[in-house]
Amino acid sequence: MLGWLAAVGILVALVLLWPATRHLASGALTAALLSGWGPKLSDRCVSDPAAVSLVCKPSALANYLLKHCATFRRFGTGPGWGWRASPLLQTLLAVCWPSASAVRFVRDYLQLGDEGLVALDWAVAGAAGGHKRRRTSSNSTNPVLLVIPNSFGKITGNVLKLCEVALGHGYLPVVFNRRSQNGTPLTTPRLQQFGDPADLREAVRYIRYRQPSGRLYAVSESSGSGLLLSYLGECGSSSYVTAAACLSPLFRCQSWFEDGPPWLYRWALLLYQKISLSRYRTALGEALQVDQLFCSRTLRGVEETLFCQPGQPGGSAVANWEAYWERNDPLRDVDEVAIPVLALCSQDDPVRGEPGSTLPLELFETNPHFFLLLTAQGGHCGFSAEGEGEGGPLWSHRALLEFFRSTTDFFAAEERAKQAARRRGLGGGVGARGFRHRSVSTCKRLPTCSHNIHAIYSWQRSYTR
Repeated sequence: MLGWLAAVGILVALVLLWPATRHLASGALTAALLSGWGPKLSDRCVSDPAAVSLVCKPSALANYLLKHCATFRRFGTGPGWGWRASPLLQTLLAVCWPSASAVRFVRDYLQLGDEGLVALDWAVAGAAGGHKRRRTSSNSTNPVLLVIPNSFGKITGNVLKLCEVALGHGYLPVVFNRRSQNGTPLTTPRLQQFGDPADLREAVRYIRYRQPSGRLYAVSESSGSGLLLSYLGECGSSSYVTAAACLSPLFRCQSWFEDGPPWLYRWALLLYQKISLSRYRTALGEALQVDQLFCSRTLRGVEETLFCQPGQPGGSAVANWEAYWERNDPLRDVDEVAIPVLALCSQDDPVRGEPGSTLPLELFETNPHFFLLLTAQGGHCGFSAEGEGEGGPLWSHRALLEFFRSTTDFFAAEERAKQAARRRGLGGGVGARGFRHRSVSTCKRLPTCSHNIHAIYSWQRSYTR
């Protein structure tokens, strides 16, 4: 009931405050974007509601994406957006508004090495609330889509729609729920730090054990991008992920916790987090000062109370706030990321803050593994473009699925070209047949990997040239 009242209150307040708080694209940001990559991008104006800017380092893969991803070229059908012109309404409808979904979830609890629990919710077709438990065969070759919600554990309408769309495209969506979040029991007085990928690493191992024949893709929403980027950076070429995408990610996370989003969003996030943690007030009281926790008025105050005190439930003690972010900054190991990563952001995102100071454009301009799709409008995790039918897939969902398909096709073409070059190098004819026979019977095999991540990693020089 409190959650519904909060949502209604926020909706009314934001609608009233919308004219005074709308974010407009800054000229400095537009100049920075359009100066990065010649005529292919210079004819797109990020102040146009229907335009999309791709910010990345020029490469073979980037050219392939521009050619094969229709969503990379246009966001909507025209400037007449109506309510879609409001980033506040877009954000509320995506994050707070309840969404009717044609999917239900089958939950698996995964016990971790320290006896803690995380939950994996597998999306299956059928009416919500069904009781029949249905598992997917381990022999299935369908790709798996690992969905990481925001760091507060809120399962938004955006996540539900993504699971529904992914099911329709043949994916097996699975939602990762952290300790204590979304009804997951807290069996140890330990919570997951913002950018600690240890629990996610164990979950990925389980997913690969359960679905060994399917490729693995990953999507994060909002602040959940901190966990996904931390995982990809720490694991590097051993992440077992083919490609990843971040919807409205937060990059400058320490600054975001310190400065916070606008007060209405900050109030809503604080309320939701305190309601979620109140369920474990007694258990957490043995490890931290719960009175201080529930009296905190800032997101930083809650995070510091949870993880920056002696005996805190996040594992080993963190000396102070700065040391906490040295360990949890999502970009701390960004140079080790070895797969393509797509970030979808809007310039008018009211939660992330001003794009000029919160988007690390230099990362996308210099690192060939990162791609930024930037729209003029769309809010936070909204991206509802005019021309889309009611109940149809959002532009952001279509974009990330096109990105996954195109990167997979690109790597397959590269591998075919590589094999053809090897055959030509052996002179064809008998030599070629001998090579094919030897590659099957006597060559040392690479470790079993469902989506051939080793071949992808070995070809990173090709797609970053």
